Amino acid sequence: MSVAELKKKFIDIYGGSEEDLRVFASPGRVNLIGEHTDYNGGYVFPAALTVRTTIVARKRNDKLIRLAVTDLPDRPVIDITKIDQYKNLRWGNYQAGVIDEFMKAGYEIVGCDLLYDDTVPHGSGLSSSAANEVSTAIMLATFSNEARGINEPLDLVEIAKICQRAENNYVGVKCGIMDQFTSAMGKKDHAMLLNCKTLEYRFVPLDLKGHHIVIANTNKKHRLGESKYNGRRSECEKGFEILKKYIPNATCLCDITKDQFEQYAHHIEDEVIRNRVKHVIYENARVLRSVDALSNGDLIEFGKLMNASHDSLRDLYEVTGVELDTLVEEARKIDGVVGSRMTGAGFGGCTVNIVREDAIGDFIREVGLAYEKKIGYPASFYISEIGSGGGEIFE
Repeated sequence: MSVAELKKKFIDIYGGSEEDLRVFASPGRVNLIGEHTDYNGGYVFPAALTVRTTIVARKRNDKLIRLAVTDLPDRPVIDITKIDQYKNLRWGNYQAGVIDEFMKAGYEIVGCDLLYDDTVPHGSGLSSSAANEVSTAIMLATFSNEARGINEPLDLVEIAKICQRAENNYVGVKCGIMDQFTSAMGKKDHAMLLNCKTLEYRFVPLDLKGHHIVIANTNKKHRLGESKYNGRRSECEKGFEILKKYIPNATCLCDITKDQFEQYAHHIEDEVIRNRVKHVIYENARVLRSVDALSNGDLIEFGKLMNASHDSLRDLYEVTGVELDTLVEEARKIDGVVGSRMTGAGFGGCTVNIVREDAIGDFIREVGLAYEKKIGYPASFYISEIGSGGGEIFE
């Protein structure tokens, strides 16, 4: 929906006029390479998308936050004095988690009526949850600052941290910082090299030399809190504790180099845990090599590294599955595809593909036909644009 349509929808639900409505938005993201490295203190290479969560908001004079969304009938009402009661909401628990963490951080929460509209496909691995969290957080921080008479730019790094804590502590998904950081801080036509241990980052221009990013959605939805995501994190922690005995200066798994891993890997007797650790350490190195390749204009090398990333996620980390693997296998058959890999946590969701412009039609047609024939239902495809991070919209 357009902003104008959303405002009309808001009035249909809550009444009143449009004069006091405010609009906030924050995007989903695609991770080009660097999967399951973020919560291990490593590097990632994401970019913000133009699909987003948009919120139309109006302040209230009480302690209630009323929620509505354009694609569900749910109308939860959150009493901020009883914030612990909303963890099991079908929809609205992510917002409640952000409210909870803002109160813990000392912000004054302003009651409000809210209408959400999401264009990030849910369960796609493009981080609809972070888009929801960050847009909510930007709105809450803006209203809180106004209530306290503070007139200064929002601290978007702090907002990303608060949103991560909300997902970790309230929702129960032990995610890293990448999704929230990218949603808050993204830059149009750039990817971001982010060190998830230090939060140091730099933007890298995305010059794909006549190619485009095409996202293929398996349409198999995942829910991280119900998946094996937390189990993978636990396996990494176990592997790190073993390696730390021999590499005491390491503070996280991604402090460990490939050479160090090869030297001490035999101490990890459990093959599954050893494989998880190997993926993370080698993937971390691939991110830095990928940024160098793009910076040097070597798109072919970048594609090879994308392919190696997917193969590692399939064989060592075991988070792909037949749907994602089918999309990648079929993509690699198409002339003009430079690289293809799953993106996001896995267990469903999307692949990210670098496709030559004149091959996009063939890619969508041939991969789509092969996928539906094998899986039994269609995939969806998006030619992706790289957008900016979250903020208030003035239209």
